[in-house]
Amino acid sequence: MIRIILADDHQMLRQGLRKLLEEEQGFQVIGEAGDGIEATQLVEALQPDVLVVDMMMPGLNGLDVIRSVRQYSEHTRIIMLSMHANEAYVIEALRLGASAYLLKESGSSELIKAIHSVMAGRRFLTPALADRALEAYIAQANQPSSDPYELLTARERQVLHLAAEGHSNPEIAERLVIGVRTVETHRSNLMNKLSLKNQSELIRYAVQRGLLK
Repeated sequence: MIRIILADDHQMLRQGLRKLLEEEQGFQVIGEAGDGIEATQLVEALQPDVLVVDMMMPGLNGLDVIRSVRQYSEHTRIIMLSMHANEAYVIEALRLGASAYLLKESGSSELIKAIHSVMAGRRFLTPALADRALEAYIAQANQPSSDPYELLTARERQVLHLAAEGHSNPEIAERLVIGVRTVETHRSNLMNKLSLKNQSELIRYAVQRGLLK
């Protein structure tokens, strides 16, 4: 049985995917998440075989979900769902550890093919991206990154996302179940690593990087 978690902030889409997947023999949807933080918590708790995750979600976007999941669930295969065919998104998703990249406009049969492919240890790209060889994407994805964002810890990225969404330190502390002082420390550390001076620069950075939905 292939155990699957679905992560997307649109409930109707999750319900549709669940119905589709549970009609397939050997598939079991064991959890759903409506934001990125919940997705990472579910993966850590349930250790699924496959995580199907949307690129743009509140809390953490899909790329940061991959970053977090890779720290405590190496066996979980990750399938990225996205509205974006942009080459940079594909390369970044593969570089971070996604096994497949599908466009949301893809047919339902493609998702089933992708799950079977990643469980067999293969990469899978939606056919709309297949005009460029998968090997070329992987080659670029394997290039080392000098991005200071990569220096952030998983918790610092969570704080950055929530702060950029406008949450106060006490609200972030409650959401992440940590102390306000701890949030302040994480916030100070991430600001230093990213050379940001104030909340306006933090929001501008998050927008430019595509962290906000």
